[in-house]
Amino acid sequence: QDAIDKKEKRNETFKTAVHGLETDTPALKTEELGRRAPQWVRDNLVTMCMRCKEPFNAITRRRHHCRACGYVVCARCSDYKAELQYDGNRPNRVCQECFIFLTGHTVLEDREGKHKGILEKGAAEVSSRSLLCSSLQLLDKNGKGGTRGWFVIPQDDPLVLYIYAAPQDVRAHTSIPLLGYQVRDVPQSESRHLFQLAQSRQVFTFVADTEELKQRWMKAMARSAAGITHPEEEEEDAD
Repeated sequence: QDAIDKKEKRNETFKTAVHGLETDTPALKTEELGRRAPQWVRDNLVTMCMRCKEPFNAITRRRHHCRACGYVVCARCSDYKAELQYDGNRPNRVCQECFIFLTGHTVLEDREGKHKGILEKGAAEVSSRSLLCSSLQLLDKNGKGGTRGWFVIPQDDPLVLYIYAAPQDVRAHTSIPLLGYQVRDVPQSESRHLFQLAQSRQVFTFVADTEELKQRWMKAMARSAAGITHPEEEEEDAD
């Protein structure tokens, strides 16, 4: 009976902590928001940001708590400050939704632009308007391993290569400015289709799935490295 009582108590505690996950959480819209300290959702109860739904990881997306609603959110979704009455009206870290509710202001356009920079644009959105996009592998410095991801050269930023972890990611994790790089072919080795970007001491080695895809990427990167942003420019140079 003691074991049963303890289990039921834990279940009730769990339901209370995650209540906001399954409802529209009306409490977030009441006059109490910011006037009393929220009950924080425990870190170990969530694996993704409770606002943008992006999964947490130990390095690039860490957990933070909104001081107004208690939600577990990522740094990008909690990059706002609002005065909270329960903390002597001192500025506290809050999520975007609480910031809008507490201040009565929408997100400023320049701040919104910052959050929707090119790295913040989804892979699917950028890929739909790209000069070239596909899966590639970027080898590490010793050439023995590397990261496989989704690589895109956008039409609206044709001099930069954007690297996503997956084709549906909402944010690129890094980018490589292509201007001034040399594109080098690497003799086929172990049935791998290798090519490189090189500039001074900086060398990136890529692996394509097929020889045809490798040639397409080499051509596209060579155009970008030469500063050619439209096919017409390449034709004029040829003339």
